[in-house]
Amino acid sequence: MGDRRCFALDLVEDADLIAAYEQAHAPGAVWPGVTAGLRAAGYRAMEIWRVGNRLFMIAEVTAEWPLPLPEDLEAVDQRWQATMDRFQKRLSVSPAGEKWAPMTRIYSLDEQDGGDDGV
Repeated sequence: MGDRRCFALDLVEDADLIAAYEQAHAPGAVWPGVTAGLRAAGYRAMEIWRVGNRLFMIAEVTAEWPLPLPEDLEAVDQRWQATMDRFQKRLSVSPAGEKWAPMTRIYSLDEQDGGDDGV
């Protein structure tokens, strides 16, 4: 069994950079080593959504997540992160050294079933 994790990040507010960032994440554009590294780290599924310059990542992860990466995949990840740096800006709430700020779930429709219907 795994878990769902959500994260937020902002992009630099520049239409050309945002378009280039989206192109870098288009199907088949992400480096194969990055994809392999994500799977090796325990990601089962991941989506990144955008509104304006705000990104929202939804990740389904294994119970063991995050797993350490082998050296070769760690090197690829570091190069990818360095390449993506020019597009991204950390949120003020991001943990030190982290780009993506973890989000806290505050609502679940499933947890509302059987509650007061407001009448």
